[in-house]
This record gives sequence, structure tokens and C-alpha cells, in this order.
Amino acid sequence: MPITKSAKKALRQNIRGKIRNLKRKNAVKELVKQTRKLALAGQKEEAVRILPRLYQALDKAAKRGIIKKNAAARKKSRLTKLLLKNSV
Repeated sequence: MPITKSAKKALRQNIRGKIRNLKRKNAVKELVKQTRKLALAGQKEEAVRILPRLYQALDKAAKRGIIKKNAAARKKSRLTKLLLKNSV
């Protein structure tokens, strides 16, 4: 456990940051699951409607360092590719 006043404050900040990061990471995961599920079910219009929200969530998560920049790009690319493949 932290002893100094600054260490106690740092611990509080870390806990708050962890909660914020988990919320954002879980939101991204949920949108990815939702988009993938709709794409595989053949409901392309609904999946395309979710795509901008997913892109925004991935970009914000990458910007804040929750996921890496290339990981966000890879997820966007693969999901878009999946949607295009299922639409043909």
C-alpha cells in the first residue's frame, strides 16, 4: 500500500484511469462483436450503420493509448473487408 501522500493520490488516479480505459475498451469490443454478428447474419445495412460509431470508438481508443494505433487500423480493415465480402 502507498505510504506517502503523493503515492496515495497516484493510486487513486490509476484506479480512475483503469475504470475509464476498461469502459472504452469494452465499448469497442461490444461494437466489434455487434458488427461482426450482423455482417455474418447478412444484415449488411444495419452493420454499415454501426460502422461509423465503431470507427470513432477505435480511433479514440487508439488516440488515448488504450489500444495501439495499428491494432485499431487492423480491426477497421478486417471488419470493412468482412462487410464487403458478405455484401457480394
